[in-house]
Amino acid sequence: MSQTVDRALSILPLLAEGPADLGQVADRLDVHKSTALRLLRTLHEHGLVYRQSDQRYRLGARLIALAQEAMENLDIREIAHPHLVRLNEQCGHTVHLAVYEESEVLYIDKVESRYPVRMYSRIGKPVAITVAAVAKLLLADLPEGERRALSDKLDYPMYTSRSTPNAPAFLRELDKVREQGWATDLGGHEESINCVAAPIRGADGRVVAAMSVSAPNVVVTAEELLTLLPLVRRTADAISGEYSGRTPVKDSR
Repeated sequence: MSQTVDRALSILPLLAEGPADLGQVADRLDVHKSTALRLLRTLHEHGLVYRQSDQRYRLGARLIALAQEAMENLDIREIAHPHLVRLNEQCGHTVHLAVYEESEVLYIDKVESRYPVRMYSRIGKPVAITVAAVAKLLLADLPEGERRALSDKLDYPMYTSRSTPNAPAFLRELDKVREQGWATDLGGHEESINCVAAPIRGADGRVVAAMSVSAPNVVVTAEELLTLLPLVRRTADAISGEYSGRTPVKDSR
């Protein structure tokens, strides 16, 4: 039974890449077409996949609705969003909110910049975990044993010359972030994009989410972006206070 469930769930990431036919699904799962068809029929009955007129399968509306419902029930997103919007209004740059789940850091909210240049990031999409500023904050807060275990499992792609090259360097960066209480990504994922981030903490002081401001260097330099760090930290503190119930709801401006 567990193998059947595992196979069925493995179909969903495949279809997230785009529609696929029965043969493609069977090949990805390394099973006979009859097995793949049974799994697809079950997912179809529950509305998790949909068979198109060309006989290819795509993700179903029910799955999308469930994902949206889950996103809406993430309290931190609901609480943080008005603050993110106000921060965006003040600085004009792209603002992200991210959380750590199942060994991944995911964006759960985004407010677009006011200028034509757009960042290729999407709500629900995992971030580049070894370089993203929000990821550094979330992982730096993990117990030391978890940090070390995770760092050993990660790959360290060199997106740019400024990317984190290996586990020792990553752990040193997390120690630095943990001590200073904020993080940056200055061209580590994309040469032209810089980012500053601050943590959002729960009532116990642990980091429950991280928020960031990002901008291309054709709009502002890294040095100019870093001048926004006090504002970013104040916004994160305001969200932390509201989320934890330590402070009354107030404008983060």
